[in-house]
Amino acid sequence: MSERELDGRVVVVFGAGSSGPGLSNGEAAALAYARAGAHVVTVDRDPAEAGRVAKEITAGGGAALALTADVTVEADVAAAVEAVVAALGPPHVLHNNVGASITGDLTATDLATWNHGLAVNLTSAYLTCRYTLPHMLAAGRGAIVNVSSLAAIRDTGYVYPVYSAAKAGLNQLTVSLALTHARAGLRANAVLPGLIDTPMVASQVTADPAARGARHAASPTGRMGSPHDVANAAVFLASDRAAYVNGVCLPVDGGLFARSA
Repeated sequence: MSERELDGRVVVVFGAGSSGPGLSNGEAAALAYARAGAHVVTVDRDPAEAGRVAKEITAGGGAALALTADVTVEADVAAAVEAVVAALGPPHVLHNNVGASITGDLTATDLATWNHGLAVNLTSAYLTCRYTLPHMLAAGRGAIVNVSSLAAIRDTGYVYPVYSAAKAGLNQLTVSLALTHARAGLRANAVLPGLIDTPMVASQVTADPAARGARHAASPTGRMGSPHDVANAAVFLASDRAAYVNGVCLPVDGGLFARSA
């Protein structure tokens, strides 16, 4: 394995910033792609976050371009993709990281919240794929990596039907893209993080030390995973090492999926 196995490739990471102090899945992915030699486009709705991660990449000797876009706004996504193509050419890798774990029982979830959950966790990937795919198809190559969730395929102990349903939809969108465009030189796979220690989790789930300890204990490994674990899986799926890996929804969860209870 080459340390710079993505040399010369353009990787677009939607959701490259962080929602709070600490390393997010999106930031970890952007940094990992850069270490593999890619020219990374850091896209975030917060321009400061997009710029911060891009500066971190360039400070480490990598190449980066920061762009601002809200992935729930079609015009933003279209403009971001066109900016990438104009500056760097067709993307080789599209990485969809944006997501939000909206909690609450279905009976307490109004339609606006439901629609927002779908927009952030599923429709966002539809939009980025819709505008990126034509460029990949014209180039005859491309890899899509969607960040889903273990909640798409099993109960994780949290009540978030909107999130689970949207991520399940993202899995099947991934499979559909993989099979539809396989002969055109494109691959699509998903990473399904389990109990990962991210800034969003720290602020929403594990702010209380007891809750943090319980989340560590819930993993078969006895600890939560790191965003680096998710990023390493993503780089593998984007690379030529995974040239014959297509339509896979890969749990990165320390074995949680394999455990029945």
